[in-house]
Parts: sequence; C-alpha cells; structure tokens
Amino acid sequence: MVAISPDLPLAGDRSQRGRRLALLLALTLAVTALVSLGWGASGTSLTRAVSDALAGRELAVQDRVVLLDIRLPRILMGALVGASLAVSGAVMQGLFRNPLADPGIVGVGAGAGLGAILAIVLGGLLPPALAGLFGWYLVPVAAFFGGWLTTLALYRIATRQGRTSVATMLLAGIALAAILSAVAGLLILRATDAQLRDLTFWGLGSLAGANWPKLAAAAPIMLLALLYAPSLARGLNALALGEAAAGHVGIRVQRVKNRAVLTAAAATGAAVAVSGGIAFVGIVVPHLLRLASGPDHRWLLVNSGLLGAVVLLLADMASRTAVAPAELPIGIVTAMLGGPFFLWILLRNRGVLEL
Repeated sequence: MVAISPDLPLAGDRSQRGRRLALLLALTLAVTALVSLGWGASGTSLTRAVSDALAGRELAVQDRVVLLDIRLPRILMGALVGASLAVSGAVMQGLFRNPLADPGIVGVGAGAGLGAILAIVLGGLLPPALAGLFGWYLVPVAAFFGGWLTTLALYRIATRQGRTSVATMLLAGIALAAILSAVAGLLILRATDAQLRDLTFWGLGSLAGANWPKLAAAAPIMLLALLYAPSLARGLNALALGEAAAGHVGIRVQRVKNRAVLTAAAATGAAVAVSGGIAFVGIVVPHLLRLASGPDHRWLLVNSGLLGAVVLLLADMASRTAVAPAELPIGIVTAMLGGPFFLWILLRNRGVLEL
C-alpha cells in the first residue's frame, strides 16, 4: 500500500497553471493599483505628477495631497483588506470543505460589527482622557477585539477534551452571530441621528476613512495573517481527504484547525475593523480560482490574496466614481456583483448540499 503525502500533487494537479496565474495576477494587481492611483473625481492627474517628478519640479499641493495622502493609503488599505477577506474565505472553505463557507461563518464579522457599534454608540460615555487616548482608533480597536472575543468564545464552546468540532463551531457561529446581531440592534435603537449615519455607512463597507495612521495600525495584523496563511496549505490539502485520512498521513489535525481559524479570525477582524462590512469577497474569489487552477491550497491561498486585492481595488474605483462627487459604499458594489454569483454557486452545488 502506497502512502499519500499532502506534499504530493492532488488529483488533477494544475500547479503549472497556478504558478502562471499567480504571475498574471501579480501583474494585474500592479496595473490596477497604478490605474486606481490616477482614477478619481478630482482633476488630479497621475501623468502630470510623474512628469513633474521626472523633470525635478515640485508637485502641486493638490496633486501631492490627493495622490500621496488620500489615494495611496486607500489603495494599500484596499489591497490588504481584499487580500485578507479572500484568503480568509479560502482558509475557511478548506477547513469546512464547503465552497459556501465565508469568514463570517464563525461569527467573526458579527463580533467585529458589535465592537464597532459599541464604540460608535457608547464612545461618548468614556472619560475624556480615555477617549482622547484612543481618538479615531476607538472604532477599529473595538471592532478587532470584538472579532477576537467572538473567536475565543467559539473555541470554548466547540472544544472538548482538547479537540475542536468543526460542525459545532459552525452551528455555534450561527447562533452567536444571531445573538450579537440582536445586541447590536438594541444599541442601534438608542443611537442618535448622526450615529445612525455612521453606523449605516460603516455597515455597508467603505475605504473612505483610509489614511496613513489607520493603515499603520491595521496593516501589521493583516500582513502577518497573509504571510502565515500559505503555511496552512499542506494541512488544508490533507483535510480535503477527511480528518481521519489527514491524521494517517501525519497531519496534526487539531493544530491545523486551531491555526486556520485563528488566522482567518485575525485577517477578517482587522479587515472589518478598518473597512466595515464588505460581503462576498471571501466566497467569490476562492471559488473562481478553484475553477481556474484547481483546489491545491499551495496556489489557492496565494492567488486568493492577489485576486482579492484586485477585486476590491476595482470595486473601490467604481464606488468612488459611480455617483461622484458622492461616494457609493463599497459593500453595495461587492454585493451587487457577488450576490448573483453566490446564487449561481448555490444552484450549481445544490445536489451536494441537499441532506
């Protein structure tokens, strides 16, 4: 009997295609970022700014502010958020062995949302010294810790005698999300009109608040999660065979499950903290890549990060200009595109999903 190693190519291996796709997506991301830098409702021209720089002329004040202080941090934030959501989706789909899994499936999004709502609605009750210490960091910090506390609660519920039940975690995540949404609803009832506007815009998702300090606060968490995620590829490939089979080929299944959930929670919590609720990126991107280059997580995780960044930058470009000079929440754009695709995935897999 020949042992199967998770390091060996999966059936129908398309590693060469995955490698080529990674190069193509990296190039696409670079081009998309450059186009996004020069894309907007203002009269700022990237070509003019580059010409001035090459000629040794000082950039105009408007060009410098728009390009370097507004658009550039927004592009970097959008790329990191899109990559984090997409990689989290790929990790969760691999863990649950279900193409409909999403980072919000374990309640991380609901926990982060409740944290943000607490900060927006009750932030005014904090002592002035404490409120001044956090400043505008209050909402992102509260959202991030809300997601983390939800993850810790799920672990306590789903873990027994040192083993975590994925099925229990899934059901507990649905229950916790419902409870947290109910608590959030009670808080919204006491919100002022101004707070309601903030909550609505935050809940629909936006990169409008991106700036260098916020990027500096959230980027390290997202980058660490993104850099660590590829190390899960071997374990997730083995889990595709089932937990028992994965254990037989030397995979420490419980460790893989722990690290997969914590990685997805960190990436999703940090992304939601700075961008609000952006739906469907975590479902659509990994599924598209499975169709294009197969289920091998060695390339799926890397390519999900690249394509997720491209998708969110394109969606952000649309949100900035579709109703200029106003701005369309980016969550509306991703929902309009991702909702029909999600239904297509559901219909395509309904034979598998029927109990």
